[in-house]
Amino acid sequence: MSLLRIYCSLRDTQQRCQWALLGDARQAVLGDGPLAQLPQRAERVQLVLPAAEVLITRARLPQSARRRAGSVLAYAVEDETLGDPDANQVSWLGSAADADVLAVADRQGLKAWHDALDAAGIHGYEVHCETLMLPWMAGEWSLAWDGREGFVRISELEGTATDCGDRGSPPLSLRLMLDEAKTRGEAPASIAVYATAPDSSPEIEAWQRALGVALRLAEPWDWRTAPPEAGISLAQERARWRLPSGTLARLRPAAWIVGAALAVHALALVVDWTRLAGEQRGLRARMESRFRAAFPEAVAVADPALQMRRKLAEARHAAGQPDSGDFLPMIMSVAAALKQVPPGGLRVASYESGRMTLELASVDDAGIRRIVARLLQSGLRVDQGAAAPASTRSGGGTVVITVRSS
Repeated sequence: MSLLRIYCSLRDTQQRCQWALLGDARQAVLGDGPLAQLPQRAERVQLVLPAAEVLITRARLPQSARRRAGSVLAYAVEDETLGDPDANQVSWLGSAADADVLAVADRQGLKAWHDALDAAGIHGYEVHCETLMLPWMAGEWSLAWDGREGFVRISELEGTATDCGDRGSPPLSLRLMLDEAKTRGEAPASIAVYATAPDSSPEIEAWQRALGVALRLAEPWDWRTAPPEAGISLAQERARWRLPSGTLARLRPAAWIVGAALAVHALALVVDWTRLAGEQRGLRARMESRFRAAFPEAVAVADPALQMRRKLAEARHAAGQPDSGDFLPMIMSVAAALKQVPPGGLRVASYESGRMTLELASVDDAGIRRIVARLLQSGLRVDQGAAAPASTRSGGGTVVITVRSS
């Protein structure tokens, strides 16, 4: 996997940068130049920030505030940053002892580099601090030194930049850090010194006497050639979803096919709707023709089915036979459906022109459903109205059911 590292200062203009391209089996390719000349096809990109521009500090946070970034965590380090909390980008790195470790960087500087890299074609990257890229072992501190200043990593998640020193005397900030660590019982057994520039190694004996701790010279170190797994990401800027160039041109034939399929489908729907409408008109014409053949004296035919039922009822009445819409057959079917209704459940029953209205009281929903099902099974048509307000006489709600012959 190819890895592109970009070293940038949040205080500089976003015009040039140092970079390194690492591969699995080839030597690292180093560069220094405009952002437009950055390699574009790296599978992984890391933005490396200088140690002096990232504050790593401890704070005590509630459980709900952990793993958040931005202004929520910025207020937790407001006393240490001594500035506007909204000007800082704060990330939660993890826990050390009984405290939480936070990383603080300049929000505007990160935003400026984000815009500059986006314009240069770099859309997704990790943000690293060189402090936490330095090799580290438990029980030992690691110091990167260029002959004048440097930075120290004191644990897996913590480290800071140092002030100035020289070949014979260590930086004062390093002495103060050791004194504070001794008071907490966290002093290291030794300090590994990594030279970051030629001929920058300090005088080990002089430094040991000044610091009161053993020092050892480690191999030279450079952020450019550090292993890909080195460091802890402070944040990850995800690439925004974009269509690759030429995608629209490749999708144009598929779009034409989809459009043609939709057009054919719409045409088929229109043809099917037209066919069904024609069948409906033909069926109505046949019904009207049969009605006129049976009753040629009819003047107008508005609803052949309804008029046929009414003529059939008149013929049955003329022959002395009952019709299903008469009161006696209908009340028998209704009585059979209401046989399980408790006494007083049927409040009102009215009949008019083949229609019977039932007003039921104190009947639950399950009982109403059973009554409607029995009425439908007996061949009647049922319309159930909404529940009426509670009656002052009975204290229960009422339901109105309208029954007609089919």
